Amino acid sequence: MAEFMTGLKRSCYCGDLRSSDIGKEVVVCGWTQRQRDLGQLIFIDLRDRTGIVQLAFDDSTDKAVFEKAAKVRSEYVLAARGIVRERSSKNKDIPTGDIEIEVKELRILSESETPPFEIIDNCPTAEATRLKYRYLDLRRPELQRNLIFRHKVAKVTRDYFDEQGFIELETPMLIKSTPEGARDFLVPSRIHKGSFYALPQSPQMYKQLCMVAGFDRYMQIARCFRDEDLRADRQPEFTQIDLEMSFVDMEDVLEIGEGYIKRLFKDVMDIDIPTPFPRYTYNEVMERFGSDKPDTRFEMELFNLTDDVKNSEFAVFKNAISGGGSVRGIKAKNGFKTYTRKEIDKMTEFVKGIGAKGLAWIRISEDGTISSSFAKFMSDDEMKAILKTAKAENGDVVMIVADADTNTVLSTLGAVRCEVAKRLEIIKDGYNFLWVVKFPFFEFDKETGEWIAMHHPFTSPTDDCMDKLEGDKGEVYAKAYDMVLNGIELSSGSIRITNPDLQKRMFSMLGLSDEEAYEKFGFLTDAFKFGAPPHGGMGIGLDRLVMQMLKAPTLRDVIAFPKVQNASELMTSAPAGVDQQQLDDLGIEVKNQSEV
Repeated sequence: MAEFMTGLKRSCYCGDLRSSDIGKEVVVCGWTQRQRDLGQLIFIDLRDRTGIVQLAFDDSTDKAVFEKAAKVRSEYVLAARGIVRERSSKNKDIPTGDIEIEVKELRILSESETPPFEIIDNCPTAEATRLKYRYLDLRRPELQRNLIFRHKVAKVTRDYFDEQGFIELETPMLIKSTPEGARDFLVPSRIHKGSFYALPQSPQMYKQLCMVAGFDRYMQIARCFRDEDLRADRQPEFTQIDLEMSFVDMEDVLEIGEGYIKRLFKDVMDIDIPTPFPRYTYNEVMERFGSDKPDTRFEMELFNLTDDVKNSEFAVFKNAISGGGSVRGIKAKNGFKTYTRKEIDKMTEFVKGIGAKGLAWIRISEDGTISSSFAKFMSDDEMKAILKTAKAENGDVVMIVADADTNTVLSTLGAVRCEVAKRLEIIKDGYNFLWVVKFPFFEFDKETGEWIAMHHPFTSPTDDCMDKLEGDKGEVYAKAYDMVLNGIELSSGSIRITNPDLQKRMFSMLGLSDEEAYEKFGFLTDAFKFGAPPHGGMGIGLDRLVMQMLKAPTLRDVIAFPKVQNASELMTSAPAGVDQQQLDDLGIEVKNQSEV
């Protein structure tokens, strides 16, 4: 039977006790990690969020207390009062391993059924089971450490931006739907039947209005929502360190961002991050790494073979070049033994799965023997030119992609580059930050056949592009910038448009009529008519940042109650149906699945 804690109040946490506490009377509370009954001796490992301490019961223990200890099972909640003493058999694996508590009083505060899995790090139980019982999974020391670490990150974040003059302002969670990019999550209104709120994808427009309002420097640790497919580094609801600054240019924003990262890593991890971060243009990272979020912890840069094979009769190369595309490759240094024919076939299927037509390859053995998927179609001079450009040596493997769409070539090789680096285990440990700047303002959507904003329509074009806006959209660049860490985009930001006439031009170029633009964004453009300061900002993904700092494999390891691949939460079975009365109150009728 559970007992009350009256007269027995915790004096310290389990994991905080050390040899310096020997002789002190303490009261500890927590969960039973395990109980060991040795007949005349009973030991209980008591766990709380700080760690484990051993409770000892022996022939000097009161009989009633000893008998109560014998009944304790895994995950029982206990309170214990006793004297800290030196442990006869020390445990060097835990910080409290030199001491134990000689228990004088024991209370069982709550009993527990046998849990569906053991509460230990590296638990072998399937993740789906652990997520169903997430409240138990969160007792595991690893996840508790992760979430306490996340708390520290949030605290340093607020401290840093406060010291830099930022004011934390909360923006609404129920807003107007202005879809641009991912789908909105919609919330039906009971009062305004047939109308809907949206959950914010970001506080973008509100934080710009804060600049118009004169707050000058805004920040918020904001909850954001996007109805999109999930990946290891993506959730439908996420947390963003959001900021905006007035009377600044891009250099000011980047400097604040670098200062934040430097302060954060030093305060939380005692790691010195060098600044300023390396800076690359969008075109440069795509050409060199095949990605706008490159991982620079390893080399293996892309190279262009188009000139080397421009006269080739090999149809794959010939058709790609004549179609306006290119032929490019990467070199897997010392990859000959790893990339057998079987493994290259797997890589070929991989590139087909991400949109390329196939993979051409050259393998060079340790003794210099060359085998290739296409050598019979090439002249000796062409093969020599390829190997020279690739700087290929004995033991190397060259992988080549060709396509009439150069963007497909670059992005495919960017993905291959990362896969090869993982397989060859050449990714160095560390934290490689960089900025990607000068993004194209527009990108072409193949599905719709239209140009869309690569970032968002409030991003300012670069000054040298103002006279090109009504010309070739592919030549218009933006005052936009991304912070990248080890191949993961951590933040996206830009200098904003504040000129109403320029904003109108940009909406027009995106295919929005004046009426459509005003219906969606009129409240913002109206505000700009009343004195808008030049401003810019960014949003840093808190979940991704913590994930990268801890080197966690997925976001689920740094979020208390995450969703899974299909955007459901296994513990509460959300999303779920609602009763008819709730639907009637909202004026909503749900179609049968067969009607959808």
